Amino acid sequence: MDLQLTEEQTMLRDTVRELLHRSYDAEALTKIGDTDLGWNRTVWKQLADLGVLGLTIDEDDGGVGAGPVEAMLVQEELGRALAPEPVLDAVVVPAELLRLAGSAEQRSRLLPALAAGETLLAFAHDEPGQRWPSTEVTTAANAQGDGYALSGVKNPVLRGDCADELIVSAVLPGGGVGLLLVDPNGAGVRKTTYRTFDGRRAAQFEFDGATGELLGDTVDAAEQIALAQGHAQVALCAEAVGAMEVALTLTAEYLRTRKQFGVTLSKFQTLTQRAADCYVSLELARSMSLFATAALADGGNDPVVASRARLQVGRSADHIGREAIQMHGGIGVTAEYPVSHYVARLTAIGQTLGGALEHRRVLADRVGEYDLPEL
Repeated sequence: MDLQLTEEQTMLRDTVRELLHRSYDAEALTKIGDTDLGWNRTVWKQLADLGVLGLTIDEDDGGVGAGPVEAMLVQEELGRALAPEPVLDAVVVPAELLRLAGSAEQRSRLLPALAAGETLLAFAHDEPGQRWPSTEVTTAANAQGDGYALSGVKNPVLRGDCADELIVSAVLPGGGVGLLLVDPNGAGVRKTTYRTFDGRRAAQFEFDGATGELLGDTVDAAEQIALAQGHAQVALCAEAVGAMEVALTLTAEYLRTRKQFGVTLSKFQTLTQRAADCYVSLELARSMSLFATAALADGGNDPVVASRARLQVGRSADHIGREAIQMHGGIGVTAEYPVSHYVARLTAIGQTLGGALEHRRVLADRVGEYDLPEL
């Protein structure tokens, strides 16, 4: 992958950055976070008009058909601005599942609406008491007429509060894990919404005979789920890099302006050394995010690559987040100051689709696949 952005990629990045910068400052984020929805439908429409929501959707399906590089540039800008719009959870992940498993009719019905910002989907896969990777699905889909009746509980379902339709993983009568389209407001569905640690929204769904429509004809979608989550892993890395960059910038500015004993904090060598260490962590995370994006762009959706990237990005996020709070002092944990919100988002990303422990396990389980070096 060429690490130099093309003119079109630079224009996309700058346009999205300008839109989000114009739409959100600390006060605007607080106000929109206190609404029931938690994000701005006007900004959502503008993102759709720019083609951002259709970047990962093929042109034949009503999207733009851009590559992973463009999608990750957008995710990084969303992280920089702390923009709460549900691009990843309500569009990118469901669109990937539809691309991989959906029928032609389902793709033509849903993908153009996703790209236009007219429809929101959510992937209901995680279940209470389970950690990533969630492979032991207990939600069941029993045959009922031409469709299926679902029973079970899904939680957390990120952005399930505002979804127009759900993609639900469930065990089919034949034993495989299928993907089913379910109306979140239909009969047999009980929805409980709540705010997550970082101020975003999620929901719990309890299914009791809810009607489901099988996505395509896939009777075991384990591979499709893993591929969609791999795409999401890379997107989370990019978003985290954007958030880390701003958190470090805010910290450096604070050190240059806050005075103690008559001089700015930047005059204290220990603090400048700690800030320099944070910069090293940021660049390590950026490099691993680029590595994962390059692998995805080359057609390599490898869980090992994703876990390597998530592990380093998570370490960097933890380091920068802790140091940003410490070097700001008491103001760093207040809701009125933006750095606390960046750290909260980084913390939430660090626990989405696996934390450090889970990704270490993925890498440890694959150690046997490597050859020992010969001296």
